[in-house]
Amino acid sequence: MNRKYLISFFVISMLLIIAGISTAGVNVNVNIGPPPVYTFSEPPELVVIPNTYVYFAPGVDMDIVFYHGYWYRPYNGYWYRGSGYNGPWHHIGRERVPRYIINLPPDYRRSYHDYPRIPYGHVHSNWNRWERDKYWDKRQWKHDQNEWKHERRQDSRTHQQDMREKQHDRRRDDSQGHQKDMREKHQKKSKDVREKHQEKNKDKHRSKDKDKEKKHEER
Repeated sequence: MNRKYLISFFVISMLLIIAGISTAGVNVNVNIGPPPVYTFSEPPELVVIPNTYVYFAPGVDMDIVFYHGYWYRPYNGYWYRGSGYNGPWHHIGRERVPRYIINLPPDYRRSYHDYPRIPYGHVHSNWNRWERDKYWDKRQWKHDQNEWKHERRQDSRTHQQDMREKQHDRRRDDSQGHQKDMREKHQKKSKDVREKHQEKNKDKHRSKDKDKEKKHEER
C-alpha cells in the first residue's frame, strides 16, 4: 500500500513540475513583445563592418543590421528578425542569431560610422556574390565606391531638380490662380457698373415719362 502511495505521489509531483515548466515557458513567450516601430522613409544607406560581411544603417540611432538576406534588431535583451528594414519583426532565440552579429564590437556604430556608404539596392542585389567572392577583401570596391558617390550626386541633383520644378509649378499655379481671381473681380466690377448704369438710364426714362404724363394732364 505504501509503495502505491509513493508511486502515485511521485507521478503527481512530476506532472506538477512539468505543468509548471510549460506554464512558465508560455508566460515568457507571451511577455515578449515586438520592438518599437521605426519606419525608414526611404531605403537606408549601409556600411559594411570589416571582416564580417554584416551591414548596418549608420543614419539611425539604433542597432539594426543586415546579414544573409535578413535584418536583425536587438531590443530589451531579445533578438528580432525581419525580411525588410521596416520589419515586420519576429522574435527569435539567441541561438538563431548568426555568430558574426552576436560577436560584433559594442561600439561598431561609432567606430565605423564614417566608413563608405553603400546604396541599399546594391547590397540587396549583391550581398551573396560579394561574400562568395570576398569582395570587401579586394580593392575593386574602391572603384565602385566612386560610382556610388556619382550615383548619389546624380540622385541629389535629380531630387533638387524635381523640387525646383514642383516649386515652379506651385508658383505658376498660384500666379494663374491670382490672375483668374483678378479677372473674375474685374468682370464682376464691370458687370456691376453696367447694371448700375442701366438702372440709372431706366430711372431717367421713367422720370421723363412721368413728366410727359404730368404735362399732358395739365393741358
